[in-house]
Amino acid sequence: MSKQRIAILPGDGIGPEIMEATLSILTATGLDAEFVYCDAGMAAMEKGKPPVPPETIETIREIGVALKGPTTTPSGGGHSSANVAIRKALDLFANIRPAKTLPGLQGPFANANLDMIIVRENTEDLYAGIEYQAHPDVAQAIKVITRPGCRRLVKYGFKMAQEQGRKRVTAVHKANIMKLTDGMFLHEFYEEAKNYPDLIADDIIVDNCCMQLVTRPEKFDVLVTENLYGDIVSDLCAGLVGGLGLAPGANIGVDCAVFEAVHGSAPDIAGKGVANPTALLMSAVMMLRHLGRHEQADRITNSVLRVCSDGKCLTVDLGGKAGTKDYAVEVIHQSKALPAVS
Repeated sequence: MSKQRIAILPGDGIGPEIMEATLSILTATGLDAEFVYCDAGMAAMEKGKPPVPPETIETIREIGVALKGPTTTPSGGGHSSANVAIRKALDLFANIRPAKTLPGLQGPFANANLDMIIVRENTEDLYAGIEYQAHPDVAQAIKVITRPGCRRLVKYGFKMAQEQGRKRVTAVHKANIMKLTDGMFLHEFYEEAKNYPDLIADDIIVDNCCMQLVTRPEKFDVLVTENLYGDIVSDLCAGLVGGLGLAPGANIGVDCAVFEAVHGSAPDIAGKGVANPTALLMSAVMMLRHLGRHEQADRITNSVLRVCSDGKCLTVDLGGKAGTKDYAVEVIHQSKALPAVS
C-alpha cells in the first residue's frame, strides 16, 4: 500500500516551529506519510516568487490534501493574502472552524462545555478583493454574493450537521440591511433547510449573534454564514474556548482540502520556541478524519485532552511554562499511555 501523500506548507513566523511539532506527533502516533514541502507566504517571496507560487497550487491540486502553517498578510498595503489566494485558486468554498471547550483550561466559559462549528463561505463576499479608488477621498469595495455560492455552502452545512448528529443550524446574516446580497444567502438557506426536516433551522442577525455568543453561547450548534461575518464570528468563538491558539480550521473544496490553524504567524514570538501548536495539531486531526484515519485522530484528540486536563505541560498562552517541543513530547507520551485500539 502506497504512503499517504500530504502537501506541507510550513508558513511564516511561528509556522515552521508548530509545523515541526505537529508532524512529529503525527509520525509518532502512527501516520506513515510522505510529506511534500511547498513554499507559500514570506518563504516563497524570499525566493523571488509570488506569495503562492503556481507550483504550490499544482502540488496541492495533484495530491488533494494539504496541511498549512500561518502566513503573514500585511495590513493596508504590501502583498496579497496567501490564504485567500489558495482558497480562490483551488475553489475551497467552505471554511470549517470548530470551537469546543477543552478540559482544564481557564476562560469565561470554561464550565459551559461549548461545542460549536462555524461553516463560513470562503471565496466570495468582500474577500473577493474587488476594490478601487475613483477619487483620492473615496475608496470602494464590492460585496459579491452568488446564488450558486450560497447554495453549495448551505448544502455543505446541512449535510455536515446531519452526518455529525447535530441538532440545529443557524444562518448568520445582515439581510435586514443588505436585502439583495444577504437576502439571497438567507433565501437559499431556508430552501435547503426543507431537505432536512429533522434539523432545527433558524437565523440571526450578525450583530445580535455576537451579543448572544458572549452571553448565551451554549444555545448555538452549527453556524452557517458568509465570508466576512464568518471570519469575525469564528475568532470570537475561539476566544470563548481559550483563544486562537486552540482554534483549528479546514478549507474544503470539491477536489481538494487544505487544513490550517485559524491564528496568524505571530512574528513577535517566532523562533523563541514558546508557540502553542494545538490549533495546527487539531487542524491535522481534522485532516486525518477527512482521510478516514479516525482511530489515529481519536488517539491524538484524547492525548490533547489529557494534556490540557492535567495542566502540567501547557504553553505560555494557556498559563503554563512549557515550550513548543515540550508540549509535543507530552502529547506523544500521553498517546502512548492510552489503551491500544482493538
